[in-house]
Amino acid sequence: MQRCTSSHAPLPRHRTTHTLHLLALLLATTVGALASGPVLAQAQAPALPAPGAMRNFPEAALRGTLHIDASGQAHINDKAIQMAPGLRIFNPQNALVMRHSVLGQTFTVNYLIEKSTGWLITAWILSKAEVAQPRPGSTDVQRNYQFESDATAR
Repeated sequence: MQRCTSSHAPLPRHRTTHTLHLLALLLATTVGALASGPVLAQAQAPALPAPGAMRNFPEAALRGTLHIDASGQAHINDKAIQMAPGLRIFNPQNALVMRHSVLGQTFTVNYLIEKSTGWLITAWILSKAEVAQPRPGSTDVQRNYQFESDATAR
């Protein structure tokens, strides 16, 4: 067995070149991965719908007029309703809207009520095109019979 007597023994030229090539390749790969990380993340992020694009709403969603007053109380079709702690409000571009940014404003919305608590859990602020599409609301009369007075009112 041969031992090196000097701690600074030079490597043969071909080994040094090979090691430098490996280090350069490793550095290029690392820098490339770091540089392309945010770009890939941006490319894979879902695009927001165009302002006129239609969204798909759950079948259980109802139509109404939402108003959140300064006390934090919500009203749908002029009836007070409790807001769920995790209430999500979406704007027409489907981005989340914070409650405090819509205080005192009134919007036509599609909304979902939590079945077990009766609280407002999700509301989508509608665009003009979405408002034009019919959807049942909490103020609609839905029945399978008709009164004689209904026929004369039309």
